Amino acid sequence: MTQTLGLVLNPTAGKGKAHRAGLPLRAAFEKLGFLVEDLTAPSLAAATSSTRQAVVDGLDALVVAGGDGMTHLGVNAVADTSLPLGIVALGTGNDVVRGLGLPRNSVAEGVKAIAAALATGPRRIDAVKVTDTRHSMHEWFCGVLSAGFDAAVNALANTMRFPRGESVYVRALLSELRRYQPYGFDIDIDGQRIWSGPAALVAVANGNFIGGGMRIAPQAVMDDGQLDVVIGGPLSRGALLRVFPKVYKGGHMKHRQVHAYRGRNVTIYPRIDLGRRPPDAHTDGERVGPLPLQCEIVPGAVNILAPHK
Repeated sequence: MTQTLGLVLNPTAGKGKAHRAGLPLRAAFEKLGFLVEDLTAPSLAAATSSTRQAVVDGLDALVVAGGDGMTHLGVNAVADTSLPLGIVALGTGNDVVRGLGLPRNSVAEGVKAIAAALATGPRRIDAVKVTDTRHSMHEWFCGVLSAGFDAAVNALANTMRFPRGESVYVRALLSELRRYQPYGFDIDIDGQRIWSGPAALVAVANGNFIGGGMRIAPQAVMDDGQLDVVIGGPLSRGALLRVFPKVYKGGHMKHRQVHAYRGRNVTIYPRIDLGRRPPDAHTDGERVGPLPLQCEIVPGAVNILAPHK
């Protein structure tokens, strides 16, 4: 039976690469015998709307193409459903797909990986439901939620148009470092207060990577039913400058002021009496909103078209 794929691209993702890839991407799937329903829209909001409707209408799989923003859109469309999600990574960061072992910035390889996974069956991975503690609205992520210096860097990088590629995060880091001061947090894990005080960064991780390849949570596994929480203590500006380059290989975990915890439910509160107000949290490269936020792991919430580990 011919399978129908919903394909959605954001023309603003990946510095325009996703838009240019649209026609050959569709053609590549059709050449393999798939029916393709084009869900592409002129804005992220419109793409979100069309994608959610297509999920309701019924598809064999949803495929998103672009950067981390499109991955985030896809995860939120399929989480807690049986619909498989395929990702053709054409963006700048591509952090979620790094941990999944998927190709990056190659239409041909991305299509090949999705077709192979459709033939062998999707992989079930965990997803995280993040909720503002003041109301019931929620969204999902599969990668990492950042709530400190890393979130401030992400926010600044999202506004930059130069340089291209992953080096934009390095430029944003150096710019943000000039105004850095430790932030104030209260952090609960599974109902127990594990942190109350200043910190440089807080990462709640289902995946490993942030910022275009920074291995912020080296021990995180996407299908173990656990969140990895990494807290960088009240590092000085100089210490932060020395520690942050080590994040690319996970070497920051050896620093005496970097702490790791695990749990299923994490709540982060701002404490402006203990440090600077934390920036808005970001996850999978996208702004989530201001603290307080609660993160709950939901095992096996996403069927992902990726190689089985």
